[in-house]
Amino acid sequence: MSEIKVVRIHAGQREEQTLTAGTKAWELFKDDADIIAARVGSGGQQALRDLAHELGDGDEVEGVAIDSADGRDILRHSTAHVLAQAVQQLFPEAKLGIGPPITDGFYYDFDVETPFVPEDLVRIESAMRKIIKDNQRFERRVTTDAAAIDELKDEPYKIELIGLKGSGNAEGAAEGASVEVGGVELTIYDNIGRNGEAKWSDLCRGPHLPTTKRIPAFKLMRSAAAYWRGDEKNKQLQRIYGTAWETKEALEEHLHRIEEAERRDHRKLGRDLDLFSFPDEIGSGLPVFHPKGGVIKRAMEDYVRQRHIEEGFEYVGTPHIAKEGLFYTSGHLPYYGDGMFPALDVDEMPYRLKAMNCPMHNLIYRSRQRSYRELPLRLFEFGSVYRHEKSGVVHGLTRVRGFAQDDSHSYVTPEQAPDEIRHLLDFCLGLFRDFGLDDFYLELSTRDDSKPDKFIGSDEDWEMATEVLRSVCEESGLELVPDPGGAAYYGPKVSVQARDAIGRTWQMSTIQYDFNQPSADRFNLEYVAADGSRKQPVMIHSAKFGSIERFIGVLVEHYAGAFPPWLAPVQIQGIPIAERHNDYLYDVARRMKTQGLRVEVDDSDDRMQKKIRNAQLQKVPFMMIAGDDDVEKGAVSFRYRDGRQDNGVPLEEAIARVASAVASREQV
Repeated sequence: MSEIKVVRIHAGQREEQTLTAGTKAWELFKDDADIIAARVGSGGQQALRDLAHELGDGDEVEGVAIDSADGRDILRHSTAHVLAQAVQQLFPEAKLGIGPPITDGFYYDFDVETPFVPEDLVRIESAMRKIIKDNQRFERRVTTDAAAIDELKDEPYKIELIGLKGSGNAEGAAEGASVEVGGVELTIYDNIGRNGEAKWSDLCRGPHLPTTKRIPAFKLMRSAAAYWRGDEKNKQLQRIYGTAWETKEALEEHLHRIEEAERRDHRKLGRDLDLFSFPDEIGSGLPVFHPKGGVIKRAMEDYVRQRHIEEGFEYVGTPHIAKEGLFYTSGHLPYYGDGMFPALDVDEMPYRLKAMNCPMHNLIYRSRQRSYRELPLRLFEFGSVYRHEKSGVVHGLTRVRGFAQDDSHSYVTPEQAPDEIRHLLDFCLGLFRDFGLDDFYLELSTRDDSKPDKFIGSDEDWEMATEVLRSVCEESGLELVPDPGGAAYYGPKVSVQARDAIGRTWQMSTIQYDFNQPSADRFNLEYVAADGSRKQPVMIHSAKFGSIERFIGVLVEHYAGAFPPWLAPVQIQGIPIAERHNDYLYDVARRMKTQGLRVEVDDSDDRMQKKIRNAQLQKVPFMMIAGDDDVEKGAVSFRYRDGRQDNGVPLEEAIARVASAVASREQV
């Protein structure tokens, strides 16, 4: 029998092995139950393959563990297939849409006559467990477009996807389409029963688990309506969401995180704490801040504005709308037009609501001649911008249509760019730590070379800009995660990803290297160099929070509404034991207010314990309780959110405690 040589990669080590021709990938990992797929290839180019994949001479092979990122995607996509199989068993008329893995789970879309109800999900789960117990084998087969269309003649959405593959438009045509028809070959996966017969089949790129029994733990979460291919003009399908994990313990931990996330949901807390709302009369994705929410917003803006000034930024202001031509000059309308609202007719001339501030900052830079001595020139504003987000993605404060960016642009010489990026990255991380976030990693978004029409600029400029960002990120010592294809059309970017109190990741700051907008065919920005020549600056975009609204939503969830005193809308709640103690606490409140502290006195007819409970529900950091002994001694009883209480605290000490906690930005 002929032999082949492969290289097995494990824990960074490379081991050459001689195998019999026809060896399958699973044979290399038969003693490791955690391996559910393999990366196979040569010359540094590897692709995910099923364990049933036959190895070839020269292949490099690396196992994919079920608890890895790729492993979980494979697990979840395999579970989505089982979901679809169960649905068609119970609802034979159901037509299949798309079923991709998503963050922490999966979904599958179905065209059914009647929307699913919770009782249906219980039945579907039960059918899925039977399929899993049946230990059906996922088996891949290659087909042609014509053969697949004939086989799937009763699945109109699958046939449409095959047509998109032929047009070369599958990747951008619909979310998740790549899991169906994103490969070079068109393939179908059969679920093979113990008798060797196909129980069910689906158009799919793969790979999959070896068998259904390798699904350790799953749960269906909910159903919802979803337009086919995300287009409101298309038919509304029924989407079932689920989650799957490598162990029952991991599933239970995930469900606990969901419960905790629901408890922290900023939309609910925003309502309960009277911070903000979303009036229908104004429109979707356009929040209003109530007085208490306004306190948080103002405290954040005041602090961030001052920090920008300390870091060398100059505060500017720009209008909310501009002539349409400005956004053609910047490139936003050709490359980002779908994210902008339609044109407004002003004096028979088209204007646009701005979706970004950079074009106007460029005009400020260009308003007079600049010298190299002025660089870096740093411009900053809280600029109100408007994005035409689809209704299906608008979500509380974290995805809105109108928001304020803490937006800045640094104009530097090419030689100054690395130091400016370091400066901006340090600035961003320092700000997040001030707001109580201290667990970060970085994501480097680069150009997708396969889609040159989505990006502008030369290969040399992109390569240089990407390397500058990569080098600075690596110097930071933080974990750096690649994001191929995620760059802005005008240049690469690095984003700071912050983990909150329950481990969820939020994209925060972005720092973007832009060599395009300053160019001669855009804004023609120049500075006079030391030798008298005119040169083009580099423009570096940075938004520390991205959006004030979104960051408030993140903070509400991070703190579960219990803000540190410096951000809390009410820092001290005065609670008189009896009505005769009201005036005393009002005098104390006046003294505190002269020091800039935010104080309220509850002089309602409620009993003291009810007043304490109300303050706890409003998550007020400090409560000051006063009775006869306190009035006599010039003191208060000092109570904290967690129930601790210090009695007989002298007024000066009580005021100093609160003032110190506010000044230090500590949590209590």
